[in-house]
Amino acid sequence: MTKIGLIYSFNTIKTSKNAEKIKKAFGKEFDVELVNVEEIDEESFLSYKNLVLGVPTWFDGELPNYWDEFMPAIEEFKLKGKKIALFGLGDQVGYAENFVDGIGLLATAMEKRGAKLIGLTSSEGYNFERSVAIRDGKFLGLALDIENQAALTDERIKAWVEQLKKEF
Repeated sequence: MTKIGLIYSFNTIKTSKNAEKIKKAFGKEFDVELVNVEEIDEESFLSYKNLVLGVPTWFDGELPNYWDEFMPAIEEFKLKGKKIALFGLGDQVGYAENFVDGIGLLATAMEKRGAKLIGLTSSEGYNFERSVAIRDGKFLGLALDIENQAALTDERIKAWVEQLKKEF
């Protein structure tokens, strides 16, 4: 059975709700452990070979404090051999200039440390101006906009998790 650490802040209601949907979508064939990023340490993070990281984008394209405070530790990690998938929440209307930038910021940090990013998704069906989470026309993870496209969230999660099941 594949073990996956699903790491996000338990204190963010919208991210938490979607993390639980992601865990449920994996079903019983995967051992998905929910981990609070606000309480994780380096040893726990590094104990997972397969990770799903959840991150909302704050303000004008910033990481939330809890991810930002963990970045100095991440910058010291050796992540070669680890597979990391990212999901993030954003508002493509209200923050069209930095839609889901949190995904891009974490993706860059993980890749610099040697991790393999999986779970890239199409940017079709979204309408925004700019995002550092885009590379070659794809998001570097799953972009969720529950403010403007809530009706698409469950379908997007289901399709993404099916993709991850093949990539992990």
